[in-house]
This record gives sequence, C-alpha cells and structure tokens, in this order.
Amino acid sequence: MFNYYIYRFGQILALILPLRLVYSLASFLAQGYYFFAFADRKAVQANLKVIFPEKSDIQLRKISKMVFRNFAKYLADFFRFEKLDRQYIEKNVKLENLFYFDEVLAKGKGVVVLTAHLGNWELGGVVIAQLGYPFWAVAMPHKNKKVNAFFDAQRNSKGVQVVAMGKAVRSCISEIRKNHMVALVGDRDFSGKGTLVDFFGKLVHFPEGPAALSLMTGASIVPGFMFRNPDNSFTLRIEKPIEFLPTADKAKDVKDLIGIYRDIYQDYIRKYPEQWYVFRRFWVEPSLSQVKVKLLEG
Repeated sequence: MFNYYIYRFGQILALILPLRLVYSLASFLAQGYYFFAFADRKAVQANLKVIFPEKSDIQLRKISKMVFRNFAKYLADFFRFEKLDRQYIEKNVKLENLFYFDEVLAKGKGVVVLTAHLGNWELGGVVIAQLGYPFWAVAMPHKNKKVNAFFDAQRNSKGVQVVAMGKAVRSCISEIRKNHMVALVGDRDFSGKGTLVDFFGKLVHFPEGPAALSLMTGASIVPGFMFRNPDNSFTLRIEKPIEFLPTADKAKDVKDLIGIYRDIYQDYIRKYPEQWYVFRRFWVEPSLSQVKVKLLEG
C-alpha cells in the first residue's frame, strides 16, 4: 500500500512541475537511492561485468549510476502519460522504420512486437497506440491490487490494452487472429521455466512466449525499442521482421527463434547499457547437467 501512495505522489509532482525540473528531481532521488540500495547496486554492477568484462570497476560504477538515473526518468515519463499526445510525439520522438509494422499488418496475421527492459518500453507502446495501431501489451501484474490498477489505468488511458501475464496465451492468440499487435518483453523470464540460452557468454533463461506465440499463430516477430537520447528526446526504432522457417521440431524451433532475437538484444544492450533496467542478478548458476548439454550443443 505504501508503494501505491509513493507512485501517486510521484505522479502529482510529475504532472505539476516542468519536465526539466521533474527530470532533475528524479535524477537527484536516484542518486540517493543508488548509495543506499546496496543489493540493487551490486546486482547492476555484477550484470554489467558480464556484458563488459574488459571494463574497470570505475567504468562499471559510472554506467550503473546512469542506470539508476535513467530508470528514475523512465518512471517520471510513465507518471506523465496524461500529458502525452500527438504534439508531444512530433516534438520529442524520432520514429524509425514504422513501415515494417504496416508491411506485416498487411499480411493479416497479426504482429508479435518484441522489446526488452531497455530504454522506455512503456512509452514506446503508448506512442505506437497513439499513432493508431491496434496495440496490446502483456504485463506482469503487481502484487498490490491498487498499484496494479494504477499502472493499468495509465496504459489504458493512452490506448494500450493490457493482457495480464498468467492469462496471456488465449488472449494473445485471440488478438493476433484479429490482426492486432501484441507486445512482449522477452529478455527476462519470471517463470523459471524458460529456455536456457547463452547470453553474453553465460547461461540464462529466456521466456518462450514471443517465439511460441509466433510459431502458434504465424504472426511475424517485429523487434522494436524506444531509447532515450542525450537531450532527453527519444528514438523509437523498429527493426526488420524476423524471418524464420519452422520445422517439425517445435522445441528446436522455439530455441532457434529465441537465438535469433537474443543476438538483437545483445547488440542493443551493448550499445545502451545505461538504459537496461535489471536490478536483480540476471544470469543463472547452471547445474552440471545443463553445462553438459550446453557443451554437447557446442
């Protein structure tokens, strides 16, 4: 319940103060949180060390501080959804390659929009919806019902329809068959049952949802990322639809398809590490059997 009131207070400040002041306040609070949140700070730096083993501790600390600051700005943007309209998009968002969406929707099989905990995926979804695309997003429900209702209301107010994770499969298939767009964040597995893949040289579980949904429905996977620019404007970049020819081996197809967009994730995270928001230890400690399987796979 306490978090709910914190979010609502943050929303009030974000709506009444000038944006530049909101960002300054968010960065200041993030700096303080960075010093006191030992576990989060340690996890972020450990994750960055896997991505950049060649960087010094000083360099990694600098990046990790930016992670906290950018995430605070991400929350500020989320609180300010009420002020977001087409004029804001035209002024603050550079759109790249939206025609890929149009090309795939013209096929009539729907779209699996794939993104990551990178940049501002929430704002990216709102921008797409505001541009008139039929947009649905799969989201992890918050434990607190009031917090969950607050987050869903923010999304719904700007045209993003929410599918709760755990009830997602049937709803996602239904929307895809209506030639709608369904967005999933595919770089973090919350079930503990995802596919084990090599990510930056270490093993991690990736959720099977985006790949499985595409294979079940025939919808193309279109990666898209909304990242923050140095001047606090944004770039919404849509990548080329993933081309994949399935076989009769469903398990292999899921793993191979995940492998394709795993590489896309790696490229983006290397380029924008200060905008990848994972505040828990990301990689798993593999069992001996998992290591053997990985060695056999080469």
